[in-house]
Amino acid sequence: MRDFALETYFSEWEFKARHHMTASDAQSVTVGELLTLAGQPADALADLHLGYTETWGAPDLREAIAATYDTLTADDVLCFAGAEEGVYTAMRVLLANDDHAIVVTPNYQAAETVPLDICEVTGVALDASQHWRLDPDAVRAAIRPNTRLVSVCFPNNPTGAIPSREDFAELVAICREHDLYLFSDEVYRLLELDAAKRIDQAADAYEKGLSLNVMSKAYGLPGLRIGWIACRNRSALQRLERYKHYLSICNSAPSERLATMALGIRETLLERVRTLMRSNLAELETFFARHTALFDWHRPDGGCIAFPRFTGRGGVEAFCTALVEEAGVLLLPASIYRSELQATPTDRFRVGFGRANMSTGLAAFEAFINENGADFMP
Repeated sequence: MRDFALETYFSEWEFKARHHMTASDAQSVTVGELLTLAGQPADALADLHLGYTETWGAPDLREAIAATYDTLTADDVLCFAGAEEGVYTAMRVLLANDDHAIVVTPNYQAAETVPLDICEVTGVALDASQHWRLDPDAVRAAIRPNTRLVSVCFPNNPTGAIPSREDFAELVAICREHDLYLFSDEVYRLLELDAAKRIDQAADAYEKGLSLNVMSKAYGLPGLRIGWIACRNRSALQRLERYKHYLSICNSAPSERLATMALGIRETLLERVRTLMRSNLAELETFFARHTALFDWHRPDGGCIAFPRFTGRGGVEAFCTALVEEAGVLLLPASIYRSELQATPTDRFRVGFGRANMSTGLAAFEAFINENGADFMP
């Protein structure tokens, strides 16, 4: 497989840049803050045994996760060490060399890189001219006799797009009609800017739907490394569990305890993130409104990331490089989201608005434009 472009870029800049303006997660908390919010004593983990845990995940953790779905029980949940392990495991288990998969683009790179290492893959592009709409007819047209799986991500990374309920229902119907797995990356669910746009979770909507989620994004707890796949197809879930034996085997005991506590106060954590997002988004929109000669901004549907267009001279790659090297402001240029399946936009960049200190980063961004903007004006 080719290098993971996003992680390679982050390995160079994520902890070096002074202003991380492209983070995909929400602002986190300390262990002490989480314990306080959960009403737990400071020594709540003092007596925790640091032995192996269950491969499936702790029973009470799986029950807490299942409670976030409408139709599932703990037996429908398999925990992973973050979301990436879930992506990798699902693709390795559900796809064989003579299969075919369909993947929506743009996407989180692993969604296409891993299946491409296994079988033939067709990309279906979200339509930027229609606010990144997913066209179910395009998915239908891509289906082959050996198609086995459709992979989507909503709210989408990096665009923040969410399909209409009608389009998502049609996607489910197509998968059911052709007996396909629907792998649905839902890590930004519950961060919709308008809750009325929230769509069903694949595991609730479809008997062969696999819902991927994690504590990292909406809950702002990436350091726990607790993710999961929820699925009503017990046979498929059992196969995923057996593959996990070759990977992490089991999750961290302290992380499982803290994740269970966090899910017990999920609405508190979610509202904390939503409040910060609303404030940051207002600042972002004011910023981009001042610089319409350089940027084309459209409000995303959900998640804490957006994918504006750079309209200046010299291209987005040169702009992002100069911005991080000279001003310490980190954005992700379009090349990070290059697809091997089809052409993807080359003039966009990812900006994040889920973390604290947005004002400080935007001030540095503004100063860079004031000093260097003439070099990039169209």
